[in-house]
Amino acid sequence: MSAAAAPALLRLLAWLSPAFPTGGYAWSHGIEWAVETNEVRDGATLRAWVEDVLRHGGGHNDAVILRHAHRAAGEVDGLAGIAELALASQPSRERRAESVGQGNAFLAAATAWRPRTLRVLADRVGDLPYQVAVGALAGAQGIPEDDVVLGFLQAFAANLISAAVRLVPLGQSTGLAVLAALEPAILAVAEVTANKTLDDIGGACFRSDIAAMRHETQYTRLFRS
Repeated sequence: MSAAAAPALLRLLAWLSPAFPTGGYAWSHGIEWAVETNEVRDGATLRAWVEDVLRHGGGHNDAVILRHAHRAAGEVDGLAGIAELALASQPSRERRAESVGQGNAFLAAATAWRPRTLRVLADRVGDLPYQVAVGALAGAQGIPEDDVVLGFLQAFAANLISAAVRLVPLGQSTGLAVLAALEPAILAVAEVTANKTLDDIGGACFRSDIAAMRHETQYTRLFRS
């Protein structure tokens, strides 16, 4: 690795680490309802659920939006339109809260990297979607787009798996096995989104969307989504 590329990698590892204070551990993306209804109950069902979300739901859409935010880094007008689309594409109240909760927390935590454009954008749109915040700051810092998408999708999948490990419960070994098995899906989603436009936002992961809506009225909840 070149000396010029090393700082970019360090920043990406820091921002997408579970230790970076975005509060991702508090959100399950509907997994909690899926566990309650026994649709996610073991490693196999967890893998199938998360893979569908990656390929056909939030993972795919977030990757497309992140790519365009990365390309528009520094252009507040362009980023504002992307942020508005990201908010409008959320299928439920909790999904919207999940996105902006992490996005606003990401902006606050990234102060050390001087995210001036993100602050201007947040002042304009009010709430900052997480995938837009990560993409825009990574673009401004010169971190390669493909690296950011891969890291983001890996962190997204790992967070859902972590929620299921605590909820089902599953052992850490099972969770890690699921994450390893999802590598082909993560790579495929990163590749397929490379040339997609914002008009390609959409999906067919209806059960996950319903889970997010049902979670809003779930009687017992450990997670915020």
